[in-house]
Amino acid sequence: MIGSAVVAEPGNGASGGVAPGGGHGFGTAPVFLASISTILGAILFLRFGYAIGHVGFVGVLGIILLGHLVTVPTAMAIAEIATNRRVEGGGEYFIISRSFGTTIGGSIGISLYLSQAISVAFYMIAFAEAFRPLEGVFLSVLSIPFDPRIVSLPATAALGILVLRRGAALGVQALWVVAVVLGLSLVAFALGGVPDGVDDAGAFLAHVDDPDRFMLVFAIVFPAFTGMTAGVGLSGDLARPSRSIPLGVLSATLTGIVVYVLIAAKFAASAPPEMLANDQFVMGRIALWGPIVPIGLACATLSSAIGSILVAPRTLQALAADGLGPHRMNAALAAGVGPENEPRNATLVTFIFAIVMVAAGNVNIVARIISMFFMVTYGSLCAISFLEHFAARPSYRPVFRSRWYISLIGAVMCLFLMLQMEPLFAVLSLLVMVGLYRVLRAQRGEDDLAAIFTGVMVQTSRYFQTKLQTAALRPRTDEWRPSIIMVNGRTFDRTAPQQLLAWLCYRYGIGTYLHHHPGHLSATTFEESRRIQARLVQTVGARGSAVYVDTMVSPSMRSALAQALQFPGAGGAESNCLLTEFMPEDEPAVRQEVYESIQMAESARVSSLVLRHGGEFFRKRRTIHVWLTWHDQHNANLMILLAYILLGHPTWRRGGITIFAAFPREQVRQQRAQLYEMITSGRIPISPKNLQVIGTDERSDFTRLVEGRSREADLVILGFTPERLEEKGMDLLVRHPSLEDVLFVSAQERIIIE
Repeated sequence: MIGSAVVAEPGNGASGGVAPGGGHGFGTAPVFLASISTILGAILFLRFGYAIGHVGFVGVLGIILLGHLVTVPTAMAIAEIATNRRVEGGGEYFIISRSFGTTIGGSIGISLYLSQAISVAFYMIAFAEAFRPLEGVFLSVLSIPFDPRIVSLPATAALGILVLRRGAALGVQALWVVAVVLGLSLVAFALGGVPDGVDDAGAFLAHVDDPDRFMLVFAIVFPAFTGMTAGVGLSGDLARPSRSIPLGVLSATLTGIVVYVLIAAKFAASAPPEMLANDQFVMGRIALWGPIVPIGLACATLSSAIGSILVAPRTLQALAADGLGPHRMNAALAAGVGPENEPRNATLVTFIFAIVMVAAGNVNIVARIISMFFMVTYGSLCAISFLEHFAARPSYRPVFRSRWYISLIGAVMCLFLMLQMEPLFAVLSLLVMVGLYRVLRAQRGEDDLAAIFTGVMVQTSRYFQTKLQTAALRPRTDEWRPSIIMVNGRTFDRTAPQQLLAWLCYRYGIGTYLHHHPGHLSATTFEESRRIQARLVQTVGARGSAVYVDTMVSPSMRSALAQALQFPGAGGAESNCLLTEFMPEDEPAVRQEVYESIQMAESARVSSLVLRHGGEFFRKRRTIHVWLTWHDQHNANLMILLAYILLGHPTWRRGGITIFAAFPREQVRQQRAQLYEMITSGRIPISPKNLQVIGTDERSDFTRLVEGRSREADLVILGFTPERLEEKGMDLLVRHPSLEDVLFVSAQERIIIE
């Protein structure tokens, strides 16, 4: 190999032997050269003067600033991700996939490869434009009109043959030559003066009449800033990629900013807006020696093509090595040649693809889509970097760290600029990326985004739990929401209690369901409890419930409740309600368990909800009857609020609430007025006709009164107090035997409805 004769220090030179695990052992310089030669490409020579002519010097400064609000965060995100793990071949794809998984890496990598491969064709077509000043020569000597394909096709074929035969070493050596010529052309331009025949130069504040809109000019110029990651594709050929990639990418990005600002100032000072806007070769008219500009253009486009042809095959090789290429071609595309692991087969495929695109000649529509893919790639990198800052996964340990707000700015700007530049192609690109991710997720059975979002949710939950704990010290009675916990060992025998819990916590509440697994904690009981939990999670997921479920190994229900009532529920807020249940035919031991649960809830100042249910499963779920008596002064608001919360679930959307209030006859008018005022001011959806206040006296039979009116109700809500429960025992909760499903409520905190 030609490159084997060049020896340099791993951090600085162009080559340094063979890198560990394959590759050439390049230093930082090739990364910088590949990136800067792509940044200072065809748009700089052909279209930058157009931009200044249409928006002026100040407008171009705005374009440079706006464009680098995308590229700088992306460069910093790449630098961060590249220092997280040991980097091998595959460039951005390898870095992303090894940090975040192959489904994320694959969806970005496939679109990235297509962008890189088609970029070879773009740059070679632009390379042919450098020969347009020789248009007359073609016509006089060859007697044919100039067609860029006369140059681009043989040039692409020649470049392909050279890279296939010589590999990356020749490409890196060519980058040195190209960089020197490119530098000379920029120096010649900087030393030039005002073009001949121009009297009034200067477009610092001026622009052409009827200029193109700012975002259109931005869309044309923006691709000039997007070459900063070109050198990342050499990752497998670097001696110290974790050092060379951040240093090379960031230095190329900053150098590009400085060069573009200086060139914009030179353009604005040297030619009037009309000349800048209409003459794409105005740079040659300003330069000290005009011919150096087309030569520089040829070198710039050729260097960009070289950078792409070095990067694209290595991306394809890494994709194929992970089984993400065409199914039957993965082995061939992943194969490398020689100790440097040159991707010869992947290079051949890339060049065939590029030649087809060059032969087509006009790839404008594809170019717009591919530019969107680059934006999607950059936006994805910034978004993932942003999420990782919040996920705080211990496995993510980059040496270089960006800032979360910088990554967020990059992600938001990518999306905003995509929609501003090409809304249709932006949406199409996003849909393609989402489609690729879904296909890869289905094929590989991995959901890498879910893993990142899980980390984000854990961190967010941790933060809000501590805030909720602080807020719990200052409770507001007018903002009460149910935080219900249920501990039950009869989970798989009956579903009504779990369903009621899900309904009550559907929108407003927080529900925690713990399955009691009797026994002492041991390896065996713990393993059994994990299997039960997995079954519970699957069951709850199938029902679409938002209740958090878990298992608890404990010798008795009493000990399980004692533990559960002392710790917060799933949302971090302390539990304010305990839900228990029984059926009329249950054994006395179950009733005793419910009785003890209510007593423990009272000790913990937690409200008790006791569901007595039968086999009707809340029947049609249409009618909720709330019965209030003179004993329910403390319970009434909670009973009404629970009924209102139930109506918020889609299952009860056609339901209605009826309130029956049984009070001594002399209090009927007063109680009716108070209840009506509470319902009206509290915006509870109960019509006046569904508010019935019944006068009673010592001869009234409350049991017959309730059964007579609520026998057909789908759910009846009754109140009770700890004092009456202690006086009458469980007989208090088995009265009204003709009622089907009854929810008994005992409030332990003052709740206001207003």
